[in-house]
Amino acid sequence: MNRQLTEHWAPVVLALILLLMWQIICMGFAIPEFIFPSPLAIGQAMAEFAGPIAEAGWKTFWVTMVGFGISIVVGVMLGFLVGSSRLAYAAVYPLLVAFNAVPKAALVPILIVWFGIGVGPGILTAFLISFFPITVNMATGLATLEPELEDVLRVLGAKRWDVLVKVGLPRAMPYFFGSLKIAITLAFVGTVLAEMTAGDSGIGYLMQSAGSSQRMPLAFAGLVVIGAMAMAMYELFSYVEKNTTAWAHRGSQGE
Repeated sequence: MNRQLTEHWAPVVLALILLLMWQIICMGFAIPEFIFPSPLAIGQAMAEFAGPIAEAGWKTFWVTMVGFGISIVVGVMLGFLVGSSRLAYAAVYPLLVAFNAVPKAALVPILIVWFGIGVGPGILTAFLISFFPITVNMATGLATLEPELEDVLRVLGAKRWDVLVKVGLPRAMPYFFGSLKIAITLAFVGTVLAEMTAGDSGIGYLMQSAGSSQRMPLAFAGLVVIGAMAMAMYELFSYVEKNTTAWAHRGSQGE
């Protein structure tokens, strides 16, 4: 119990220590706010511009969720296809790796030409940057099904589809939830990137406007909001993972 309590509060304590050190450095070296704002200055900016920040944060959140939802659908379908067939794995996987290597920032100008300024590039960038981890993890969970287990099930009369759906998919769930925790953070990165380049609202647009006018505390406040939203969604998926795939973590239950 004490160990669990310590692990629960350890990130909070570490964050407070880092913030205190940050504040001391800014005050000790008299760093101007337009170069590197202190935590107190960032907090003041968040309080002063609470309304615009909340509005921009909500816009970024729902755009990210739409793109992320599309990435889940496409990622699961592609992952199932790639992981269920050796031929599909050999044919599709290298193409996915090559596409993932393309810098998504290079695609934003193309998306602007196709869809214009607004939420379109943000949704698509969030999708393009986040579907790859889901696809790869789903494919890995299905493709690494033990051949011996599959042979036994075939002997018992199970068809290939039965093996994939009744054994492969449940076995891939830990991989799937692990990919969600990675993909959601990437989705926020993609949305903010598009908003800074092609947006007319959202946290990325707010940060771009604040940076251009040298209001760095406001720009850092945007970073804080993005980090908080990403962390909240990460913890949500961690909670769902622990409560739906507890069997996969049974080795650490008693620690």
